[in-house]
Amino acid sequence: MRDVKRKFATILASDCVGFSKHMLENEEKTLDSLNACREIIDGFIRKHGGRIFHTAGDSVLAEFDSPVESVNCAISFQEAIFERNEVIAWQSDDKKLVWRVGVHCDDVIFENDNVYGNGVNIAARLEAQCAPGQILVSRLINEQVASRIEAISRAAGTKKLKNISNDFEVFTITTLNTDTIVDDATSEDVEEADRTHKPTLSVLPFKNMNANEDSSFLIDGVFEDILTELSMVRQLSIVSRQSSVNFADSEGELDQFVKQFDVSYLIQGSIRSSGNKVRVTVSLLEAENKEILWSKRFDRDMDDIFEVQDEIVRSVTQAILGEIEVASLNRAKRKPTENMTSYEFLLKGKEGHHTITAEANANALEMFDAAIEADPENAQAYAWKACTMGQGLGRGFIQRPMEEVMPEFSNLMSSALKIDPNDFECHRLLSAVNAMSGKFKVALEHGKKAYDMVPNDPRILQQYGEALLKTGSTKKGCDLTLLALEYDPVAQGQTNSDKRKSDAVFACLLDDRAELGLSIAEEIDERSEQVLLYAAGLAVSKDGSIDPYVWLVDNLKEADSDKIELAIEEMGKYDVVVQSTLREVFLDHITPMKAGRLNA
Repeated sequence: MRDVKRKFATILASDCVGFSKHMLENEEKTLDSLNACREIIDGFIRKHGGRIFHTAGDSVLAEFDSPVESVNCAISFQEAIFERNEVIAWQSDDKKLVWRVGVHCDDVIFENDNVYGNGVNIAARLEAQCAPGQILVSRLINEQVASRIEAISRAAGTKKLKNISNDFEVFTITTLNTDTIVDDATSEDVEEADRTHKPTLSVLPFKNMNANEDSSFLIDGVFEDILTELSMVRQLSIVSRQSSVNFADSEGELDQFVKQFDVSYLIQGSIRSSGNKVRVTVSLLEAENKEILWSKRFDRDMDDIFEVQDEIVRSVTQAILGEIEVASLNRAKRKPTENMTSYEFLLKGKEGHHTITAEANANALEMFDAAIEADPENAQAYAWKACTMGQGLGRGFIQRPMEEVMPEFSNLMSSALKIDPNDFECHRLLSAVNAMSGKFKVALEHGKKAYDMVPNDPRILQQYGEALLKTGSTKKGCDLTLLALEYDPVAQGQTNSDKRKSDAVFACLLDDRAELGLSIAEEIDERSEQVLLYAAGLAVSKDGSIDPYVWLVDNLKEADSDKIELAIEEMGKYDVVVQSTLREVFLDHITPMKAGRLNA
């Protein structure tokens, strides 16, 4: 079992402004200055009772029991660094380095020596929003320290914290020295860590090097777990599991696959097992010229399979992003279980889930039950059983009535979350279930938790995007929905890209992206009445008429008016303004057109 506990703590996040630029200018002097600054920072953290739990050299994350001590620590080292820079300006040609600090207190998760959770995320986001040389704190921190420190606390309005809040109240903590720092930061200095362009990685299905197929579940499971772990790296875009599997099954040209998904890097691997021994061979390739950047063979006992996966993830991400980005990952160790028997049952169940037949669905449920019996603390087994039950109901594999199944489904989800409140599968499923029942705000909460954990999974991108769209955050919701289409055009269980494209048309309607939405709608092979209605709304918004779109007019002539009206009623659950617009489109454009056809 993992050593995990929760407690309320204060998190201090700090980083060096423009470190990359300074390194390019003079690497040796920058490193000397960095070491000098770190001696100052680390010393004050120890003095004020803090503990550093993450560092990438030019950045520090520390936890404190006391908000007052954490802020006093930040004040002390910012003042000391300011004084050092003043001396440098007069006496030497050493590099002046300026630091930013963010401080927030919240309930956080401690796992061994690691700390993670929203408290860490918000502190890091505050630091990214902070002016060079300043200290930025949350309202919670300010309320506890404003009257107990010698420095000045000033309200700084609200900040948009990426992936956290669009309206977060913040305060600056300034001293006589830090309040006079001249902001000479370049655009690189104030840029957030998340870049607009991210390298795209594809993990191709691992080859089974065994003579028989009995261990295929293990090969597929290790491949999928590595893919999921890499999906947690925010600096990477990951081609979805299904798209990579589809390519491998098609025996298509690798160059075409690389071009289609704009792949920067490829991971290929093979697994050979014998008894309790397993050999995993993994290579990282630069996609354009197929140059091998890194390759390694792991010979391990089956009991060490999780350590093998962790080592692969670390090695691959280091090769792509470098040591600093890897250190900032701060991901949870999501071992589904220490019990390999339970793990094997889990993998066999997932294999059955992905097969999508009635027989495989029933067998998968048995495998998940066996996994739970072998290890009642295997949270993944509960979550995947619930997911497989949902699949069985949706596809007609399970003939029991919904009201009979839902209590069991809810119990499974509750059990999974109780065991591991950070299981992304649970939050993804709960987002979907609540969205279906009209509880969009609850769906949003669970969708965000899943997205924060695994930001590149197209299922999560689509589900969280849907929740955002239906709660008014249309720009981000549309962006995520379009990313799901880009990463995974043919969703798992589908035979073409119609589902992903239909979701994208809905997103474009809500975010008023008429030209893009119409372009995507035209590419759909079989357009539902919902999609036709949305496309009509986009056409009228763009051109004032549906007439310029022959394909749309032809489809609407054959469409079922009752189904179109049902789609209009459905829209009222989450956007009455768009619903009103669609009703006008139906009455003023679609109905007269269909009446003209009937009278022709």
